[in-house]
Amino acid sequence: MPNFKKTILPNGLRILTVPMADTKTATVLVLVATGSKYESKDINGISHFLEHMTFKGTKKRPTPMSIAEPLDRIGGNYNAFTNYEFTGYYAKADGRHQDMLLDIISDITLNPNFDQTEIDKERGVIVEEINMYEDMPSRKVGDVWTELLYGDQPAGWDLAGKKEIIARLNREDFVKYHNDHYVAPKIVIAVAGMISPDDIIKKVEVLFESISDFKGKDKMPTQESQTKPEVKLFYKKTDQTHIIFGARAYDIHHEKRFAAEVLATILGGGMSSRLFGLLRDKMGAAYYVRTGTDEATDAGYLATSAGIDNRRAEIIIQAILDEYRKIKTVKVSGDELNKAKEHMEGGLALSIETSDELASFYCFQEVLKNEILTPEEIIEKIHAVTVDDILEVAQDIFRPEKLNLAIVGPFQDSDAFANLLKI
Repeated sequence: MPNFKKTILPNGLRILTVPMADTKTATVLVLVATGSKYESKDINGISHFLEHMTFKGTKKRPTPMSIAEPLDRIGGNYNAFTNYEFTGYYAKADGRHQDMLLDIISDITLNPNFDQTEIDKERGVIVEEINMYEDMPSRKVGDVWTELLYGDQPAGWDLAGKKEIIARLNREDFVKYHNDHYVAPKIVIAVAGMISPDDIIKKVEVLFESISDFKGKDKMPTQESQTKPEVKLFYKKTDQTHIIFGARAYDIHHEKRFAAEVLATILGGGMSSRLFGLLRDKMGAAYYVRTGTDEATDAGYLATSAGIDNRRAEIIIQAILDEYRKIKTVKVSGDELNKAKEHMEGGLALSIETSDELASFYCFQEVLKNEILTPEEIIEKIHAVTVDDILEVAQDIFRPEKLNLAIVGPFQDSDAFANLLKI
């Protein structure tokens, strides 16, 4: 497994270099520790909108075409993304072009023009992106779930923002937000692939020499409050009901997070998992079924997502609940536990085969935790999980005051679903 090197510059900028002997590509990834959790209500959506604007021009590259054309010419793969706690920019190409990748990604991260004309044009793009997600029930249910868990606070707001806020954001808003968050101590740069670490570090020092060493603005801590099972229903006339059904669990720092991940794998991690076998193979009632965990810096959950038969929605939700109840009362077998561990170990190996995946693996850990576990260390923690750990975690999280159900489908009465949630 490639070794990584972490370098912290005097201004607080962190650089991760991951040389790989068996690739001809290079990836440059910049993660900024800001996202929708760092927003106030009056600028909700600005993190995502700003990410779009970085590709609209810089002083050195004044048009969108002057950014995209050089990367397209070399067959590069490039994009950006926004999450609740980070915003990312990346480019991947033949390793011979790593200088270009560094130059362009650093430029759009540090020096966006925020031209008012381009901002006004991009509003329409953002609104259409919001509309697109509204028309995707399997995506919309995630927004319903987030609002159900966290309510009216940054953790519960829509990543893309509301249309009325998008309509009034202006250049001054973008400049201020960029100055507050795009600063050295909040940025991690990962470069992986066909690289020389010392060479990369020198180049990053030059490219980012003008960046502010301001500490940056922090986010509001997520507040969680629940006393009984909760249901949130979003009515939409659909041919399939989409659900997320699960429980509050652990944040990314919690010692039980690995046991929760193994528990999720047993329940819905693959086509031979309990819930896939039950809902799809036995009941023939769903197309996609998966269970996983989400671990943020200050909150987390374990949940099952599924697209299910409208006519049997209540029966299917009851079946999932029965599996939750079963796994908190009856110990899993050693064989089932080992199968889940092997599944996770194999999945980890597959997920870090390429330079972009490896850069992401290290960079996400650093930006969220300021700590990095190697793949070998993660595997060790997975294999340390016991049958008793699984039972303990299941009993801890599958409790009435942690249970939640989000639904998108042709239903208007949430009481019928709420009455099912007895565990």
